[in-house]
Amino acid sequence: MSISSIYEKTNQGRRLNITWNAILTIAGRDVTRFVREPMRLAFSLILPLILIGGLAGPMQSSFGSAVHYSLITFSMTGLLAMTLFQTAMSGLMSLIEDRENDFTQELFIAPISRYAIVFGKILGESLVALVQGVVLVLVGVLLFHVPMSFSTLLFIVPVSLISCLLGGAFGVLLVSLFSNQRTANMVMPFLMFPQFFLAGIFLPVRSLPWYLDILSRITPMRYAVDLMRGVFYAGRPEAADVLLMHPIFNLIIIAVLFTLFLCIGTFFFVRAERNR
Repeated sequence: MSISSIYEKTNQGRRLNITWNAILTIAGRDVTRFVREPMRLAFSLILPLILIGGLAGPMQSSFGSAVHYSLITFSMTGLLAMTLFQTAMSGLMSLIEDRENDFTQELFIAPISRYAIVFGKILGESLVALVQGVVLVLVGVLLFHVPMSFSTLLFIVPVSLISCLLGGAFGVLLVSLFSNQRTANMVMPFLMFPQFFLAGIFLPVRSLPWYLDILSRITPMRYAVDLMRGVFYAGRPEAADVLLMHPIFNLIIIAVLFTLFLCIGTFFFVRAERNR
């Protein structure tokens, strides 16, 4: 082996270490900010808990016998995926604040890949979302008696991470479209609230009108919700009535969407930073 090839491999290993250190540093910054804001966890769980108790309970009493499965469990699984997706996505909105404070300019002059910077941000917000997901699962099991086996818990962890990554990548795409925080705050409710219903969080979306079915199929959150339910209902007779697609198809679609959102969002976000 020549000296030049050894030198090249050493440089490649050094660049890889620098990249991973940058990813972990950026992710650690977001986790640290979360730890310093404990009320953020409390307020992020208020809405899911209100929705479970205020909607799922009455719906179970009114329609539970008609659908032949627990609407509380159905809603709980949907809200878990929604919380993970939305928390990671909303966390990426802090890039707009970083942009207004010129922090992103400082990041982008660093000698690391732009994708590494964005992925570090996604990873950090995903870890924050996972903490909220763990608390929500505990509340669902202890307070609402959602059935949960040990094997289900093992599969929930990677599926939860996948939901977070998809939400984070979707957040990158949205960040690339907004020029300031005020615009983002105005537009975000119009983007998120329809997904709560089109993704089938509370009620099944099998029999939607054709135009709503099209909107449901292009809703990213739908596939995270259905994948999460694939874990909860695996091997149960209710799976045929609850699941929209096989988990493998959901994984493929999520992988494609994640790649598209990450690449397109990063490209336009970096271009916007260069044009400032």
